[in-house]
Amino acid sequence: MKLYPLLFEPNLHPVVWGGEQLCPYKGLEPVSEPIGESWEVSAVPSSISIVSNGALKGRNLIEVINEAPVEILGRAVSQRYDGKLPLLVKFIDAKRDLSIQVHPNDEMAQRVHGKMGKSEMWYVIQAQPGSFLYAGFKEHITPYEYQRRVEDGSITEVLARHEVKAGDVFYIPAGRVHAICGGILLAEVQQSSDVTYRIFDYNRPGLDGKPRELHTEQAAQALDYHVEKEYRTVYSDKKDQAVQIIDSPYFDVRVTEMTGVFHRNLLKYDSFVISACIEGDCRIRIRHTGDEILLKTGNSCLIPAAIANYDVIPVEGKTRVLDAFIDNMDRSLVGKVNRFLHITTN
Repeated sequence: MKLYPLLFEPNLHPVVWGGEQLCPYKGLEPVSEPIGESWEVSAVPSSISIVSNGALKGRNLIEVINEAPVEILGRAVSQRYDGKLPLLVKFIDAKRDLSIQVHPNDEMAQRVHGKMGKSEMWYVIQAQPGSFLYAGFKEHITPYEYQRRVEDGSITEVLARHEVKAGDVFYIPAGRVHAICGGILLAEVQQSSDVTYRIFDYNRPGLDGKPRELHTEQAAQALDYHVEKEYRTVYSDKKDQAVQIIDSPYFDVRVTEMTGVFHRNLLKYDSFVISACIEGDCRIRIRHTGDEILLKTGNSCLIPAAIANYDVIPVEGKTRVLDAFIDNMDRSLVGKVNRFLHITTN
């Protein structure tokens, strides 16, 4: 199989809380339904990405990976995740508040559903003035108080509420209560899982007119009641440099705003790279093969591990790109030195 950066067909999900921003953001014709999610790169069986470019056009991502798991995922990733893509990247448009929810960890998700757990992160792309989200508890509560507050509808009173602006980052590990609220467009990187436990949904009906299912008891088992001093991720936003915004056990995420040709050599990580264009069209050119794709604002691609040495070239002015991959580098002292040198130069 000849490897090249993979682009994908639109994979839009209508939901009761969705809006109208995702289609124009992605350069698509508007639709009548409220679109809440665009699954940019997905190997979740319920909604698999379809390749839209090159020799593999029309094929689904799981089939493609199965033919060359080491070359596409990276040897370490392929071995660790049994030849499966471990990440899912989305764009989310919350016109209205999402349900208060929580995700199970790997152990619970595997035991109950036979699936991967779900830790995730958010990168805010746009936020209307006064927009906010919930992440974590603001005070300690007991499981009994949790049950009572869900029953009487006061659960939001004990949640940490965060006003947000473009560029804000939040890490949501499995077990942390959370909800994106109205007026926010963001990018989400998560483990490759579709398991969500709804705790409270404002007593509203779904698109079918029926109440949406709640998972109060399962959520109670999944919840982590620990209170953090700060839930927002603090980082320095620097131009023409790949800025690490998340370094978690499940994924590494970096954001780069560039005004000229920017070289990315990620071969050392032995991982695929999912690259999402947040702002400003760009071209991605593979150094080894010379293959090039146009990555437009609001779209994403998957760069196979074996060719993850490439240039990002802004089409006009500047571009901002979010990269997600698995960090397989050596964590020893020597490895940390090499890693520091690699981050500062790439």
